[in-house]
Amino acid sequence: MTTKLQELLGSVNILESVGDLNIEIRQPHFDSRKIEKGDLFIAQIGTQSDGHDFISMAIEKGAKAILCERLPKDIVTDISYLKVENTSKALSSIAHNYYNCPSDHLKLVGVTGTNGKTTIASLLYELFKKLGYKVGLLSTVTNFIDTKEVKATHTTPDAIQISKLLSEMVEEGCEYCFMEVSSHAVDQHRTGALNFKGGIFTNLTHDHLDYHKTFDAYLRAKKGFFDQLDKGSFAITNADDKNGKIILQNTKAHKFTYSTRAFADFRCQILEKHFNGMLLEMDNTELWTNFIGDFNAHNLLAVYSTARLLDQSKEEVLKTMSELKSVAGRFESIISPNGIMAIVDYAHTPDALKNVLLTIDQLRTRNETVITVVGAGGDRDKTKRPLMGKVSAEYSDKVIFTSDNPRSENPDTIITEMREGVTADNLRKVLAISDRKEAIRTAVMLAKKDDIILIAGKGHEDYQEIKGVKHHFDDKEIINEIFNQ
Repeated sequence: MTTKLQELLGSVNILESVGDLNIEIRQPHFDSRKIEKGDLFIAQIGTQSDGHDFISMAIEKGAKAILCERLPKDIVTDISYLKVENTSKALSSIAHNYYNCPSDHLKLVGVTGTNGKTTIASLLYELFKKLGYKVGLLSTVTNFIDTKEVKATHTTPDAIQISKLLSEMVEEGCEYCFMEVSSHAVDQHRTGALNFKGGIFTNLTHDHLDYHKTFDAYLRAKKGFFDQLDKGSFAITNADDKNGKIILQNTKAHKFTYSTRAFADFRCQILEKHFNGMLLEMDNTELWTNFIGDFNAHNLLAVYSTARLLDQSKEEVLKTMSELKSVAGRFESIISPNGIMAIVDYAHTPDALKNVLLTIDQLRTRNETVITVVGAGGDRDKTKRPLMGKVSAEYSDKVIFTSDNPRSENPDTIITEMREGVTADNLRKVLAISDRKEAIRTAVMLAKKDDIILIAGKGHEDYQEIKGVKHHFDDKEIINEIFNQ
């Protein structure tokens, strides 16, 4: 399949061009290694490399046209060159055009915020499937084209992959798609050309400062998603988060709020809390749910609010929500034969970790010990490491600092940086065991009947990344293996 270069460009503003723009293009690519004869190469400036350095390689591999921010000194005859202000921004439009503007044919809803994105997007997918619709999902855990699963590699895929997946959803007859939108994706314009029916804001806490550098830049990236929404869409925000209203300041979309504490368009109250679920009052109606914790009350309220804004009936939504189950690696509990409870959770930010530990604290009887096994990722935001250490020691009876995904870093160095946040009176609670499996095994050895072990940080992940290699490692598998020995 080929497409006219002019048609691919659509409304992209071309600052300068060399050569014929009326040529046929096979496919657009930003990765020079994937280029084949007749392709368009888009020279992106990334965090690790600059695509302009690979223009010659792309031409050697058969690229017919080059989209760039700087025209090369050596212009090759019979190659078309197009200069734009921002190639990342142009890539989103080109990808959207190449796949026949798939988001125009779906009701696409984006979920953004620090915590809760995966749970909300995944539950909306499950809810709408149960309501009888064909639905797509783009999430950290996995992607779905109706019932077909496609492995996820990033929270938000690259611009070409997004439009390709959305196009496959349209072909499959999907009516809705629910999508996690990361701050990186917004900042890198991966979602810029998409037509969203709605946007959901969950909360904003300390994360990704290795990339954004400042909290204000992180806030602006999240806000940028809502700034792009048009007047035909809706934007719903968590009124209980202090940044909730700031996020929606400049959006053209119809604004709505949800809250468990304040006046809002959609409200929810927790009536009862148990280790096997909660009784909620949702929109003046009682609802038993299989979820645990105040943070999940917010997540479920966001799901309910979005479903109502997508014109679903209150009764059907509430009935179906009572059947929903927890997302993989989110507060998943496993009981040992001798009565020890292990909870596996993806909490990998200070705020998420605190929320999970507070939930456990609210449900415990005080006769049991809470033991937390936690680490922090390597080659990522180092400033959150002492905060993770501080929170885990403050809200646990015992803590074992261990390896998460150390990547290129030494796990012992990461653990040392986590210890720096622990107050002097809490240091006695802390053990350091860099081998994650041994750390989990030690937690089980320290625990007795009715004690609670929180294994935090990796949740659904089934690997551990060490020195550039991903080794199979699944917290749930490990805890089950140790429990059954």
